[in-house]
Amino acid sequence: MNNKGQLNIASIQMVSSSSVETNLDVAEELVAKAKAAGADLAVLPEYFCLMGHSDTDKVKVRETFGSGFIQDRLKKIARNHKIYLVAGTIPLSSEQPNKVRNTSLVFDCQGEVIARYDKIHLFGFKQGEEEYQESNTIEPGSKPTSFEIQVNNETWRFGLTVCYDLRFPELYREIGIVDCHILSAAFTYTTGKSHWEILLRARAIENQCYVLASAQGGRHENGRTTWGQSMLIDPWGEIKSELKDGQGFVIGQLEKSTIHEIRAKLPSLQHRTL
Repeated sequence: MNNKGQLNIASIQMVSSSSVETNLDVAEELVAKAKAAGADLAVLPEYFCLMGHSDTDKVKVRETFGSGFIQDRLKKIARNHKIYLVAGTIPLSSEQPNKVRNTSLVFDCQGEVIARYDKIHLFGFKQGEEEYQESNTIEPGSKPTSFEIQVNNETWRFGLTVCYDLRFPELYREIGIVDCHILSAAFTYTTGKSHWEILLRARAIENQCYVLASAQGGRHENGRTTWGQSMLIDPWGEIKSELKDGQGFVIGQLEKSTIHEIRAKLPSLQHRTL
């Protein structure tokens, strides 16, 4: 049981397949284990429900916001396990028939949606035969998003970002002051090896808040390899817990006192001039 001023938060790491139903079963199993370990809130990775063989596979399973097999299952997971659930990303309908919104939904302990974030920055990368162009199948969002929850009469504020957003610090500034930034991701092995940890720690240090990153982490059946290294980082930039690769979860504790202490001794957020 966490005390007032503390919150237990879990990052779930998956190696998702092309089966939506199987992925949801795995997600629920890991959420249940995280809850049993004391988590008040759990975060799933980007594309947790589907890592297809083709980029267009996610268009085939897209849902209308508020209804659909994936969303119904997520509501039940949050409600049955009495946990706040940040549901990585799921494909929702867009204005363009051949594309989706890559959307992160937040469910409360009753299974109700309390926040929605559509991924703003779309990944584009080419190195030799390795190439990704999310703009071919994803329509970008435009609204920075945060949400609040209350646990033990304490309010906690979170920012929501997804994967490639990590490279754009101005988005985090636009979201504003939070206790923790949540990032769901499916970082490639190539870019993750070079940039994942340093970018996450930078976002924590410059925003003087916790950062929880939930990632895909391993070799997928479609041949893609994702970096993994899901982790919780404190406002001083120190890694408190992490899972290098493979399926599982890490759990850590947010502490209001740590946030207040760091912001008091180095009040950089108050020193901003731009």
